[in-house]
Amino acid sequence: MSIVVQGVTKLYREQKALNNVSFEVNTGEIVAFLGPNGAGKTTMMRIITGFIPATSGSVLVNGIDISSDDPEIKSDIGYLPENNPLYPEMYVREYLGFVASMYKKTNSVKKQIDNIIKITGLAAEQEKRIGSLSKGYRQRVGLAQALIHDPGVLILDEATSGLDPNQIIEIRNMIRDAGKEKTILLSTHIMQEVEAICDRVIIIDKGIIVADEKKSDIYKVIKKHRQIIHVEFDRDPEENALKSLRNVVNARQLKTCLWHIEAEGEEDIRPALFAFAVANNLTVLSLQKEKSNLEEVFRHLTRE
Repeated sequence: MSIVVQGVTKLYREQKALNNVSFEVNTGEIVAFLGPNGAGKTTMMRIITGFIPATSGSVLVNGIDISSDDPEIKSDIGYLPENNPLYPEMYVREYLGFVASMYKKTNSVKKQIDNIIKITGLAAEQEKRIGSLSKGYRQRVGLAQALIHDPGVLILDEATSGLDPNQIIEIRNMIRDAGKEKTILLSTHIMQEVEAICDRVIIIDKGIIVADEKKSDIYKVIKKHRQIIHVEFDRDPEENALKSLRNVVNARQLKTCLWHIEAEGEEDIRPALFAFAVANNLTVLSLQKEKSNLEEVFRHLTRE
């Protein structure tokens, strides 16, 4: 299974939520779809799942246009929306049976439900009303309904929202295992989640794709543009003096004598910091260059 998005634009009257967006997700890939609030992530996911139409462009799932009337393609997509709409008056097992019955699969409904309840850790809650569950367990029910028909494509919008740390690890493992055979597009604000389970990162800002890289390559986006140094002196220098160093764009005190320095450009700022210390009769007690992280990349690409 694959997702192919080709030149998708979405207009809400005069507002352009998506602007000529194109990307692909292939079988066996878990791709993070990141962006600030209002960037167009949820709109794109709703278009991929066929909930809303694009103004222009196309989305192909396994080679079939999602806007067609082919029921087979939509039945092979599992979708967990951000707000996870459920029926609070229904029992967990009853609800999953209701969802499973809408899909024409060869396995018995009971077998499907038993399997997904086991996978999502809902065994102890299966006879409870959904409305009585904690937010974490309701999120599991939402994930269970997305998986109940064993779809080839999974669209997950904030899949681990509201889960405790142990539940997050369990759901991450489940998504990672599913990703070996499925095509998964995952939207999240938790960067550790992307680091833990995703193969590729797509970042969207103001309706435009600003990065589409393998996770191992995404850090190169800012490697040549920004460096962060933590330097500790034997006494505090003048903040304005630090900021006046060439290429330094920010200097702030983390605690007594320890400073966070941000510099732009490819030139290593560390020799200049040593020279600054000598010129100001300071001793450098420690100096550490931070490795780029995904949060830093995200901020760099989506800041105003």
